[in-house]
Amino acid sequence: MNLFVKYKMGIKYGIAEDLQEIMNEIASMLFPHVKIDSVICLRSVGSSSRGVIARCHALGKAMQMAMGRKGFYVIEVISERFDNQKKEDQIRTLIHELMHIPKSFGGGFKYHDYVTDRNVEVEYQRYVNLKKKEEKNYNNAEDLIEEANEVEEVEEVEETNYGSKKWW
Repeated sequence: MNLFVKYKMGIKYGIAEDLQEIMNEIASMLFPHVKIDSVICLRSVGSSSRGVIARCHALGKAMQMAMGRKGFYVIEVISERFDNQKKEDQIRTLIHELMHIPKSFGGGFKYHDYVTDRNVEVEYQRYVNLKKKEEKNYNNAEDLIEEANEVEEVEEVEETNYGSKKWW
């Protein structure tokens, strides 16, 4: 199955399900105004743009009105550049693109006076800290489950030693 659909100028586009999952997680943790069912991640191959790693596209107001729907965004990553980045930089890139989506979610953009390297780094660090906290909570939950399982095992041993009737 070919995941990419070729359009004019030699660019091929495909749905990036792997990035969609990551983007959904980032958006839910950092950008609650982003309606994840109205943002799609695409991976493109064959772009002649120089220096572009990813871009954010929006469904403009006129198209929204004609289609009878609210805002819709596409985050496109240029495969040749994005896929060669370290995982941390890929996360930063997705954060950068999500930061372009305004709180109104109306089809507009926040520009690079707001979406700066400094602001992206602040959000990236916030994401990393939330992930650590989530992992710590997960590990704590696993410990509690393990403890509960150990208690159940002890109770089973008590029952087998004293029979099924308990007189206390």
